[in-house]
Amino acid sequence: MENTSRPVTLATDAPLDGRSTTGPLVIVTILFFMWGLLTSLNDVLIPHLKAIYTLTYVQAMLVQFCFFGAYLIVSLPAGMLIRRIGYQRGAVSGLVVAALGCALFYPAANGGYGLFLFAFFVLAGGITVLQVAANPYVTVLGDPRTASSRLTLTQAFNSLGTTVAPALGGMLILSSSVLDDAQLARLPELEQLAYRAAQAAAVQGPYLALAGALLLLAVLFALARLPKLADAADGAAEGRFADLFAHKHLVLGTLGIFLYVGGEVSIGSFLINYMGEPQIAGLAQAEAAHYVSLYWGGAMVGRFIGFAVMRTISPGKALAFNAACSMALILVAIFGSGHVAMWAILAVGLCNSIMFPTIFSMALHGLGRQTGQASGLLCMAIVGGALVPFAQGALADTLGVQMSFCVPAACYGFILYFGLRYANLHRQ
Repeated sequence: MENTSRPVTLATDAPLDGRSTTGPLVIVTILFFMWGLLTSLNDVLIPHLKAIYTLTYVQAMLVQFCFFGAYLIVSLPAGMLIRRIGYQRGAVSGLVVAALGCALFYPAANGGYGLFLFAFFVLAGGITVLQVAANPYVTVLGDPRTASSRLTLTQAFNSLGTTVAPALGGMLILSSSVLDDAQLARLPELEQLAYRAAQAAAVQGPYLALAGALLLLAVLFALARLPKLADAADGAAEGRFADLFAHKHLVLGTLGIFLYVGGEVSIGSFLINYMGEPQIAGLAQAEAAHYVSLYWGGAMVGRFIGFAVMRTISPGKALAFNAACSMALILVAIFGSGHVAMWAILAVGLCNSIMFPTIFSMALHGLGRQTGQASGLLCMAIVGGALVPFAQGALADTLGVQMSFCVPAACYGFILYFGLRYANLHRQ
């Protein structure tokens, strides 16, 4: 998933040189990697926790609800906090809160599913604060003329994190054999409790290691010599927030972001269970987790392809084409079987590559001084990642996992409409 930030200006007492920016830029780039890794690990934990606590799909999707719900709840308070304590201290605070969220996975292994959900919310809250605070540094740590290339580099590392996480999580968390509901029900009650405790404890080591890594980054970020940032929009008259809704392309773009993030996250959340279906591939969870990495890795590869293609094709047409391909691939996954269906759903990741930045930029087109407010509205739409998986979970509980992919197919249907409607928006 892409990260966004409001415009900022650089206020420093002395000009920055290459040596003074390289170290801080490396730290910020690592942060982008960690965001991607922590977000994508949810795709491994959802089937793991579902099996441990014998949850329905709707109950299992509470993981994404708590995680992405934090974007909606924490974003505005995070902005107020950062204006009060500054960007650098804000980033350090975000890292510490995220580390606390990871550390909470240790007691959650003994405290039940509710404590896991609380840990997810705290972790995501820290990431939200971190994104609001750290994103602007990418644009100012170096020559302004190369800001776009630095953003591309950090986004590539974010995608690398989402690609590595499922395979890593599969090895560290899903390595032991998992009993299905029928096998678990045949065990005596005490053995069932011991089994669930052992499976839950599998997350303790990896997440304690992540907590330590985040705390180390917090120390490095606190010690780094970083420029002071000031919000460029502070002195600008942006107008009333309600005026934003007069821009139809922004309203539809906000819905597009909501549905895109929801569809992307929902597919990732169900991939391991989908590939475990006997008519698809019948893969064990640990083996299926490696294929989830291909879903997120496709988005990373597609960004480079999209960068080249969109130099000659309008953003709206490229968006509509990718959305149409996504729908076709999902339909193959719904009505097909075997490895054809499996590879079809994994290929949707390649189509996802350009969608977030393209929808975002099209929605902001021509808004002038209202761009900052509109950007905030679009960022709040990321809550789609909390709500759309619920809809797919409800369908999975009633019609089965395979048919539940009708939900993300419908999401991409709206994105196809948005792309076609504003196909030439940037050429007007």
